[in-house]
Amino acid sequence: MPERSNSVQSPLGALGREMPIGKVFLVGAGPGDPGLLTLRGHECLQMADVVLYDGLASEELLDFAPNAHCISVGKHGQIPIWTQSGINDKIVELAQQGKRIVRLKGGDPAVFARTAEELDVLIAEKIPFEVVPGITAALAAASYVGIPITHRHHASAVALITGQQQSDDTPQPIDWVALARFPGTIVFYMGVTTVREWSSKLIAAGKATETPAAIVRRCSWNDQKVIRCQLGDVATHLTPASNMRPPVIVIVGTVAALGEDFDWFSARPMRGCGVLVTRSAEQGDSLVRGLRELGAEVFLQPSFSIAPPGDLSSLNDALDALVEKQFDGITFSSANGVESLLETVLKRGYDARCLAGMRLATVGQTTAERLQRFGLRADVVPVPTNQSAAGLVAALAASVRGERWLVTTNNRSGRTLTDGLVDAGAQVQECICYETTPSMEVKQRVAAALQAGRIQFVTITSSFVAEATYQLLSSLLGAQIQSVRPIALSHTIAQTLDRLGWPAAEVAEENSSDSLVRAISVAWRKAM
Repeated sequence: MPERSNSVQSPLGALGREMPIGKVFLVGAGPGDPGLLTLRGHECLQMADVVLYDGLASEELLDFAPNAHCISVGKHGQIPIWTQSGINDKIVELAQQGKRIVRLKGGDPAVFARTAEELDVLIAEKIPFEVVPGITAALAAASYVGIPITHRHHASAVALITGQQQSDDTPQPIDWVALARFPGTIVFYMGVTTVREWSSKLIAAGKATETPAAIVRRCSWNDQKVIRCQLGDVATHLTPASNMRPPVIVIVGTVAALGEDFDWFSARPMRGCGVLVTRSAEQGDSLVRGLRELGAEVFLQPSFSIAPPGDLSSLNDALDALVEKQFDGITFSSANGVESLLETVLKRGYDARCLAGMRLATVGQTTAERLQRFGLRADVVPVPTNQSAAGLVAALAASVRGERWLVTTNNRSGRTLTDGLVDAGAQVQECICYETTPSMEVKQRVAAALQAGRIQFVTITSSFVAEATYQLLSSLLGAQIQSVRPIALSHTIAQTLDRLGWPAAEVAEENSSDSLVRAISVAWRKAM
């Protein structure tokens, strides 16, 4: 993502005035699931100029920072990893340029995140800051693994310990005898490489080897893994050969034996299923939400980009006619068309009253739902089994003779709707509301998941999306594209996929997000 152009190299402006200092937001990203970010964290990302993010923070959260330059400051198992002093220097440098910086940290900033070191620097440099809490892994485990770290019959206290401090006994030596006698739950963070040391010291201090333990890797992520064992066996499960690489926490105490009956997360019907959604996060909200609720891992990869039309003449002519109440009705073929037309209406200083008295018709329920965001209700939506341009023509044909209709289109729209309304006796004016351009590059996270075989299905919501997605994925996967099965939103789209030699695994019964989710669920059950 490009850095915004308001960057300056000096704290002094062109007229010698001191530039306003920036502000730093230290935001907890939560344990992994992007849905666990706080509302305040979301707000901070939306207004950020720069995001410095840890490897433990989900990269999906970067979609909430559309105007920010995003910089990774270290990932597990990869180099280079930024030093803490390097991160501190970068934060100060950016803040002195007047930037709003989000320092995005995995979990909670106050739990083993070295936040105090960054705050010390900010205070010394007199840089404004705010700390936004997040959910730390020990607390998330209670919900996502089914292990309540406090329990009225088993534990009324919790100790959080870092396994990394055992090598040099900093900041102060642990009283292992006191910890072994601790009357509650002990949770070890960052203890994979030092597991033999800390587990043996705890046992030597008097903690029974039979004490229940639970090893939790990537808590709340789709590939979360849990091993239930005893304290004396923890080290044998965290060897290099075990593939239990960080992030890992180890829960020690009687509560670790609980939870299998409470583990709703692992029981979700689509757990292990990877789905590529070929839309942006905002467009795909209901679809993404439905898939995640069933346990699928969702990857967002828009198949095309959207831009205002290069020639605005048809859009301006349509808006003039709208204001003058020259239309009897308007058709919308996509949610993007709804957004483009109505946002332009608002920018021109008008509002939804321009559409008063006109019939509003959409090709499907998803587009109708987008109208509702503007306080408008679709008057005509085709029957669920025929939600398409042809279906909309069939729904309108008997009632449009002698009427004047506005048909919203884009640079790749077909003639089905316009020609069908003309044949039915309507006068039609077309309006190009937006232009689409096929995406040429697969996101790094998505590419890695595709090449690793973690994505089984891809959503295809139009014939244009079918062609653009096939071209995009073929350039990355070649013949292996056949391992990713498309799910079509309609039979017309399925025909396009057949022509491409990439047949649909399933076809949605209706033109809606819910129906698309059901089709993917059916395909997953068949694949199991």
